[in-house]
Amino acid sequence: MSKIRILPDHLANQIAAGEVVERPASVIKEMVENSIDADATRIEVEIEGGGVRLMRIIDNGSGMDEDDLLMSLERHGTSKIHDEEDLGAINTLGFRGEALPSIGSVAKLTMSSRIAGAELGTKVVYEYGRLLKVHEAGCAPGTTIEVRSLFGRTPARRKFLRTARTERGHIEEVIRNYALGCPAIGFILRVDGRELLRLNEGMNSRDRLAKVLHYDGDFIEVQKIAGRGEELERRADGWLTPPDLNAGPAKLRLFVNGRAVRDRMLIHAVNEGLRGFLMKGKNPSGLVMLTVNPSEVDVNVHPAKHEVRFRNSNDVHAFLETSVREAMAGHQRHLQARIFNRPEMATPEETFPSPQPVPEADFTPPQNISPPTADSPFQQATAEHWTEVRPASARPTGKISSTLEPERQTATPPHSFTKPVPELLPEEPMPHTESMEETPATVTRPAEFAPPGPAASSSAHNLRIIGVFGDLYILCEGSAGMVVIDQHAAHERLLYEKLHKQYLGGQVASQALLFPETVELSLFQSRLVEKNMVELERMGFALRDFGGSTFVVSAVPALAGNTSARELLLDTLEQFGSEEGNRSAKGGDLLDHILATMACKAAVKAHTALSNLEIEGLLNQMAAADLFSHCPHGRPVVHIFSRNDMKNWFHRT
Repeated sequence: MSKIRILPDHLANQIAAGEVVERPASVIKEMVENSIDADATRIEVEIEGGGVRLMRIIDNGSGMDEDDLLMSLERHGTSKIHDEEDLGAINTLGFRGEALPSIGSVAKLTMSSRIAGAELGTKVVYEYGRLLKVHEAGCAPGTTIEVRSLFGRTPARRKFLRTARTERGHIEEVIRNYALGCPAIGFILRVDGRELLRLNEGMNSRDRLAKVLHYDGDFIEVQKIAGRGEELERRADGWLTPPDLNAGPAKLRLFVNGRAVRDRMLIHAVNEGLRGFLMKGKNPSGLVMLTVNPSEVDVNVHPAKHEVRFRNSNDVHAFLETSVREAMAGHQRHLQARIFNRPEMATPEETFPSPQPVPEADFTPPQNISPPTADSPFQQATAEHWTEVRPASARPTGKISSTLEPERQTATPPHSFTKPVPELLPEEPMPHTESMEETPATVTRPAEFAPPGPAASSSAHNLRIIGVFGDLYILCEGSAGMVVIDQHAAHERLLYEKLHKQYLGGQVASQALLFPETVELSLFQSRLVEKNMVELERMGFALRDFGGSTFVVSAVPALAGNTSARELLLDTLEQFGSEEGNRSAKGGDLLDHILATMACKAAVKAHTALSNLEIEGLLNQMAAADLFSHCPHGRPVVHIFSRNDMKNWFHRT
């Protein structure tokens, strides 16, 4: 006697239900997809007991007659595909024909449907794999499906369900997803007789996203089309919340051809597009809808249809990453227009995503401010008439005036201070001359910020400096409201863009050390130097072997010249060493991290007081930069407190 037998239909359906019907939210998803495929313009969902006791889905779609209702309960009964060619280019959300028989095998299923124009509809009762009733019934055009006592006869499945509150949360997420993906359709969700969500038809995706996230601020709009001639290859549309905001749960909703999916590759592409704008551990939030040729994507990967597979996944990844990058570039221009009153001008696509040089904005310092020293972090064009660049070894240490001799402090006028700060060197190294002083020059700065001088009208920004809080946060007033800027994060981003531009140009500008520094390395570190010597030279280091594991550092990156040569080299080698231990690390990630670390160490530090002139220089560079809103590690640089925010804070009408 043969050991192999054909399973009964009801048992096969229960097995299929194990893949299709994971929880009540899975039932809602399958039914909502069927309603969307039926061209419904309004979908109502009602649940009780977290969906286990009752799920009712009502739509006003095309409806079904008696024959179609009965056929839909048969395994693989579907109207979505007819032959192999249809399977290669699926345009509908449902197509497998497994959902209804699978659901009916593990629950009590009742379906009522009427085609528009028909006098009566049909009602079918199907419980735990058995057809009980079929008869005519009066009902509204469209389809109503009721699912009761889910897993009522399969307690082994039911015990794996979570609490009613948890299951309700999953159902809400399904409704929100498809409400965002189908803005032309109205959605209503009722929970235990109470209306929880109502989204009227005709809303656009952006407004729906704002309502779902309870967020009324600006979104970062993603919009890019790729194609040849009139043929569309790929299209990306969406709205992302600003990276530094927490607008509700940080959840990224992805759609491919109108289908809500979970795809690691697409999530990675969005994260890569936001590199340098998201802090570590933060995730993007918003909505991204990708449209591709149906023949380029395989949705028949899993019965639940959450996963998709692309024919050219690398091209899709690059397209989506570029789309998000360009959206962030547009967001930078929007912020510049809002903060600095600078006209929004599109960045030429061919220059993206390579960082552009940060122009040095020209300005004339206020008359009551002394000329800047070579230690100023934001030297402008006029500074070249006053300063000369010192070798790195002869630079001041950046200590505040309280460390100077008492008699030196008494010579300073009241309410003033002297304090050299890390400098922003020119991109080309300056030769050392015998006339260079080795003692730090000083700048006398007033305690209060003086108004700009007559020539300040040529400034690249339209902000009025109010003051500085904690020697870190620059407070300004502008048309957008009160603008607060983190001076360290802002300077760090500007330095990083310069370093990155120089590296992509072939080599980072070096600054020769007046006194080369000898560095003793471990055996592992010396091997890293030998292995990565070419990259170290491109980064601006000049090293020579001094025997054993000792190396002499004779030059360092010019923009990071204030940092100790030994500390800078050891930090860089540490990053190369971490790549050795992580085989999956990518060269681009490592480079970004090293350059970001250099920029962070060279940027003006917190509690470093800046003069009006230096603040003006920083603001001018921010107003002219392509990227300025976040430091390379993702921390925000600027925050705006609008006038309405102030009024609400003080309860003013």
